[in-house]
Amino acid sequence: MAHSVSPTPLGTTAGAEEPSVGALVQSAMADMSTLVRAEIELAKAEVGKSAKKAGIGGGLFGAAAVVAGFSMFFVFIALAEGLTAIGLPRWLSYLLVWVFLLLLAGLLALVGKRLISKIEKPERTLETLSDLPDVLHREAPGQRHRAVPEVSGGKVALRGNESYKL
Repeated sequence: MAHSVSPTPLGTTAGAEEPSVGALVQSAMADMSTLVRAEIELAKAEVGKSAKKAGIGGGLFGAAAVVAGFSMFFVFIALAEGLTAIGLPRWLSYLLVWVFLLLLAGLLALVGKRLISKIEKPERTLETLSDLPDVLHREAPGQRHRAVPEVSGGKVALRGNESYKL
């Protein structure tokens, strides 16, 4: 016989053996919650290892940049001494190297200023932030002063003639 149905005795109910739908949903939600927590813990562990390696690598790159920066002093001293070797007085050699460094710093400052002046301000963010106090203002029930958007057919619109900006 492929499938059989056993009759339920008169004094018992079929639900006593099987869990209710509510119990099944509660069990599924608990299992889902456990699964999500476990996935988060796994992600934390994996990202933690990667972040540690990235931090050490970034620190080593930073140390390399500091050493390279300090070594530039010796390059400029060697340049000044080289100018002295071709016949310029030592004071004039160092003065020329200093003027070269000032010109380089000025050029870098101009390029930096030009790049900063091209930065655009976040217009939409500023607009939505200006609306934030109105949105957060709590009103008494039944005393709503602003229209509530309605969603119909996948489109958002305010009641009345007003339009809703996204």
